[in-house]
Amino acid sequence: MAKLRDEMLTIPEVIEEIGVPRATFYRWRQLRKGPKSIKLPNGAVRIRRSELERWIGTLEEAA
Repeated sequence: MAKLRDEMLTIPEVIEEIGVPRATFYRWRQLRKGPKSIKLPNGAVRIRRSELERWIGTLEEAA
């Protein structure tokens, strides 16, 4: 079975998925508290699906 490519999400896709306002997401990026992002040569920003899931996992509270 071939490994699927890691999906590259746009910022609108990420903020819709996690349910936060755009301004909040950009503030997190500025403070380096959000998921790691990739800036493409054309200036567009993408977040890998695996990175978003990893970052969400770091937010889970210990039981």
